[in-house]
Amino acid sequence: MEMLQSPDFWVGLTLIIWINIILSGDNAVVIALAARGLPPEQQRQAIFWGSGAAVVLRIVLTFVAAKLMELPYLQLVGGLLLLWIGSQLLTEDEDEEAGGEENGNLMTAVRTILIADVVMSLDNVIAVAAAAKGNDVLLVLGLAISIPLVIFGSALMIRLMERFPIIILLGAALIGWVAGDTISHDIALREFFEENEALKYIAKIGGALIVIAWGRLASRKSNATANDADQ
Repeated sequence: MEMLQSPDFWVGLTLIIWINIILSGDNAVVIALAARGLPPEQQRQAIFWGSGAAVVLRIVLTFVAAKLMELPYLQLVGGLLLLWIGSQLLTEDEDEEAGGEENGNLMTAVRTILIADVVMSLDNVIAVAAAAKGNDVLLVLGLAISIPLVIFGSALMIRLMERFPIIILLGAALIGWVAGDTISHDIALREFFEENEALKYIAKIGGALIVIAWGRLASRKSNATANDADQ
């Protein structure tokens, strides 16, 4: 109770929630992209389980993120993984089947959300940990409160994607941008990128373009395969 009466506690909690609002935008986009092709009921399940598990993972990551960030090539691998995830999310799955296949899609969506969140949260959790200043209760509480924020953001993004399909392309490009940023911050490559600040922007823009091109190419191949099967 003493802790709850401390102004520092409430200032820290507000700061953590604010950081999560700012940093969870790209996570909401990933969740929306991964869940958009599911039936409405499964969309809600994917958003709920994906968001909840992602926040739990963030809590765990917060305690080990600083050490993980020191491992060379980890962020490089993570960035390449994000490029693949972004391209897959952009690819339209036009031959979705009903029944058991839909259940498989739900699990795939949740898995995609978790993998992407682990990669995208490494830098974010360091900011949250700094705001918590070693207070584990404050840290867990702040991250737990962020669950409804991510859920609301994801549900809103799905509605916007249904109304404005261009947002799907922009969302995939955002994941590519984050992938390029992740790669440029890898400890083994940091010195190379810091020598020329412009290279960081080239990596980000290049990541966005790679995801769009890769996703479009995969989509065309998928459509061509489907057309051949129909003939």
